[in-house]
Order: sequence, then structure tokens, then C-alpha cells
Amino acid sequence: MPGFVFNTTPSIVCASGAATRVADLFALRKVSRVLIVTDPGILKAGLLAPTLEVLRDAQIAHRIFDRVEADPPEEVVLAAAAEAVEMGAQGVLGLGGGSSLDVAKLAALLAKGEESLADIYGVGLARGPRLPLILVPTTAGTGSEVTPISIVTTGHNEKKGVVSACLIPDVALLDPDLTLGLPPAVTAATGVDAMVHAIEAYASASPNNNPVSRTLALEALRLLGANIRAAVHTGTDREARKNMLLGSLLAGQAFANSPVAAVHALAYPLGGHYHLPHGLTNALVLPHVLRFNLLAAAGAYATLAPCVFTDIGSGPQETVAERFVERLAALNVELGLPRTLREVNVPQHHLPRLAADAMKQTRLLVNNPRPVKEADALAIYEAAWA
Repeated sequence: MPGFVFNTTPSIVCASGAATRVADLFALRKVSRVLIVTDPGILKAGLLAPTLEVLRDAQIAHRIFDRVEADPPEEVVLAAAAEAVEMGAQGVLGLGGGSSLDVAKLAALLAKGEESLADIYGVGLARGPRLPLILVPTTAGTGSEVTPISIVTTGHNEKKGVVSACLIPDVALLDPDLTLGLPPAVTAATGVDAMVHAIEAYASASPNNNPVSRTLALEALRLLGANIRAAVHTGTDREARKNMLLGSLLAGQAFANSPVAAVHALAYPLGGHYHLPHGLTNALVLPHVLRFNLLAAAGAYATLAPCVFTDIGSGPQETVAERFVERLAALNVELGLPRTLREVNVPQHHLPRLAADAMKQTRLLVNNPRPVKEADALAIYEAAWA
């Protein structure tokens, strides 16, 4: 067995009401001043209320930064870090979707004032230290609460990643109560996003693809496949919501150590140019990238298939793998997601630009089971548009 490295969040709490434990967890770390990073929707929905109450009761001073937006631009990250410095924050709490958690990670790092954002894009360039960090996801999708990655929009439409073990938080709190009101479309897109993480981690060509990540990916897909329909169609199903959160976390642990590949590389330009939700862009290109990968990854996909679709049947691995790809495409439709790029108003004449931009995602493309050239990316986009 080749050597590998596996890093993850050291403490994970999964329970209804888990978000109310933040005060005790910060107190254990001798933190008395906390910056809360979130978005306006979370604040408006009242999801912060229980957390704010326990912080007040514990006499932990706090300030809310609620200017996070989807695909957060650099200026939002820098504003959050400046807010942490201004209030003298001793710790950071991220509560929300993946964008809020990504901004919280970078705010905790940049607030220490020892590194600049412009200098740490890439893999392993951020060294730390950072402020104590607790993350509470309100969607079951990104797995950001256990990953060493933050994605930032630079310029008008390009996404860059900061990848470093120092971004892994101290605690991940999974509270299904915070996800009960999530709309079906968001539940579906984020759920498929988590499935993509597990699929790409399992089949990753990364030299750090390892048995721990692969085991986690299998269990993640079992949980996600068994619960995504209930979570989408019966949003108040607390058990389904908890299993989706746990599946998302396990998928996050998997891809944090065995990185994702071409699905994400082709999804990022769609989000950057058209401001489509990240989970949706992954879902739109997923079956087409996997179909392209079949020549190199049929064995991996055949292994994953029964985890998601218990009735997939048997046969040669190529047949099972092809069936898996078709069933994933059908699942998108069953969950109410758009099927084509055309349906989300992506102009056909822009596809060459998207293909060119996708090729810039070298950090991700290097992990794909089959090499992707620009002509391949364009063909995948054309298949997704048709």
C-alpha cells in the first residue's frame, strides 16, 4: 500500500440542537469574543437565534458578519477578516451554507495578520496560525466543516481555492434542526453535490487516494442515496435530514484527502459566469463527465453503483457503470433539478469560453481518472447543453 496522509476535523458533534453547544465549546478554548460569519438569509430565517441566546447566557461577546453571498468574492472575505480584527475576536463561528463556512475559515486565518489572501491561493501555501474555529453547516452538501479548502471568486468570474490543513476547523456541529426548512430545490442540489464529492473522491487519480477516503465515500453514498428523496420530498423528516448531514460530512472527509476532479472543474466556470448554485452546476455536468470517464473508471463506478441504487443489478462492470451514470441522470430529474444547461439559460455560443476557463482548474483536473483536454471539456458542455 502506498503511503498517504489523512487529516480531518478533530471533534464532530451530530445531534438535534447541537448548535446550542457552541458557548461551551468556545469556553473550553478560553474564547470570550466571537465573530459569527453567516448570510442574510440565515439571519432572516431566525436560525441564529438559539446560538445567540446561549452565547449571551454564557456572557461571550459576539458580533455578526452577515454579508456573505454565494460564490463569495475576495472583498467579502477581507471584510469579514477586518471585522474580526476590529472587534478583537478570539474565535470565529461559521453558520450557514458552504460559502459562509469558507469565509469563516479564511477570516479565522487572516485575522491573525500573518498572511495575505493574495499569497495563499493554491495548495499548502497557507501556514497559519488561525483563531479557534467552529463550523455549523445548514445545508447537507459542501462538507466544508471537515475540509481544508475555501473557494473564493476572484475578478469577475474566476474561482480560486485556498487549500491548507490549517483551515480545518476545531469542531464541526451537525444539527439537523437547522436544515428542516431548507427548500426542496436547495436540498436536492446540495445533496447531489455531496454525492459528487464521494464519487470523485473514490475514483480520484490523486496519489493521496487512500483506503480511508474510499471507505468514507462508500458509506457517504449509502447514506445519501437512501435519504435524498425523503429529504427533498418530505423536508421535515428529521432522520433523513440528519443522515444527509452525516453523509455530506463523510463525503467531505473523503474528498478533503482524495481530491475531486473534472466534475468540479467544469462546474466552477458555470457558477462563475452565470451565478448558478454550485450544487446545481455539479448536477448538470455530472452524468456527462462520468460518461467521459467510463473508459478509465468503470470499475470504480461499478463498485459505487449499488451504494446509491440498491436495485442496480449485476453484470459486467462496464454495464453496471453505464447503468450507474444513467441512473444518476434520472435521479437529477426525479429530484426536480434542471436537466440541461439550456434550461438554466446558458447560451450555446458561450460553451467554448467555458471550456477554456475549465482548463484553468489544473488543481482539480490533475485528479481526473481520464485526462481532459479543452476539446473534451467542450464536448462535455455540448452534451450537457443538448
